[in-house]
Amino acid sequence: METLHYHFEQGRRQLPAAASMLVGVVGSGNLEVLIESAPLAGACAIDVTTAAMGFGATWQAVMTDFHARWQLADVRIAINDMGATPAVVSLRLDQAVETMLDGAP
Repeated sequence: METLHYHFEQGRRQLPAAASMLVGVVGSGNLEVLIESAPLAGACAIDVTTAAMGFGATWQAVMTDFHARWQLADVRIAINDMGATPAVVSLRLDQAVETMLDGAP
């Protein structure tokens, strides 16, 4: 297993306070995403635990693209991966954020 950490500063979009969301399971699309509000001084912290070793550059590209799309602030994300493709990763991340923002101002 490999653990990767990403940290993005100066997000602009906040999720509902004290909210959390779990989407996917490791057995479904090989990916689980937990996203939660957290006091991070406007940052977004992402921790990835993956069984696919040596794909740090691919994960960096997917996380950078995700942050550019959503610009989240004060959010912590945990990803448990057992070999999902970048498209599945992006889909699960978007699904989590869209679900949390549904009905939010």
